[in-house]
Amino acid sequence: MLMLVDAANLYFRAFYALPESITAPDGRPVNAIRGYLDMTAALIDRRRPTRHVACLDLDWRPAFRVALVPSYKAHRIGKSGGEDVPDALAPQVPVLLEVLAAFGLAFTGADGFEADDVIATIAAREDDHVEVVTGDRDLLAVANDHVRVLYTGRGIAKMQAMGPDEVETKYGVPACNYADFAVLRGDPSDGLPGVPGVGEKTAAALVARFGAVEDIIAAAELGSNGFPSGAANKILAARDYLAAAPGAVRGRTDADVPEIDDELPAEPADPERLVELTEELGIEASANRLLVAIKTARGD
Repeated sequence: MLMLVDAANLYFRAFYALPESITAPDGRPVNAIRGYLDMTAALIDRRRPTRHVACLDLDWRPAFRVALVPSYKAHRIGKSGGEDVPDALAPQVPVLLEVLAAFGLAFTGADGFEADDVIATIAAREDDHVEVVTGDRDLLAVANDHVRVLYTGRGIAKMQAMGPDEVETKYGVPACNYADFAVLRGDPSDGLPGVPGVGEKTAAALVARFGAVEDIIAAAELGSNGFPSGAANKILAARDYLAAAPGAVRGRTDADVPEIDDELPAEPADPERLVELTEELGIEASANRLLVAIKTARGD
């Protein structure tokens, strides 16, 4: 089984879950690093994957999405023009990647794309069973017969395994149409405005009845039955937004993601560097937990 991790989602969660008072011997905050390793150990121990990839945002706000929906993640832009990342978190990320490299745990990304696209691309080309770890509901759209989403919105301990049946039961729409549902309803966390006057229930009813946004627009133009009162006019009034937004919300499956060695390592890739880093950062206990989890998952 292949585990695909939305890395930024996990290290942001780790950063906010643990206090900044958790520091290395030299005083640097390491709460995100320690929390990320502890959560990864718990995930590997509980789910027992044979393969594991941390998927990265090499572009957190891709130009193609902004061109389609200018408000896309605009509220997350910091004073420097980049993503607004806490000062204590930003320097931990490259160090975390160095730790993962020393372990031999794979990570990857694609220029111009978010982790969502990397995950969707890898999942689309896999024949193996896939589990996607994320707190981003947009990735529920990748759930299918061989892909399950481990949704961590309430934390790792309370994560929900969501396949297509679970997604449809919870939201009332097929998993493959979750992005269409999000486009109609809107999502403030991504700066996605939605269709004025169309809430969650109406959005779910429209997607369940007609399918993709394009089909909903076509049905409204034809005057088809099945629209809640006033909903067809709201759809027609929002045609410009609806023509653009699906391309911004749907995960791309054509990201240029390289083939990598994603097997759980039998031994650390660079044991000497791993020892140096764990001592330098004061994360020996977390590193040991992860080493034990990997060996257990491998059956060593």
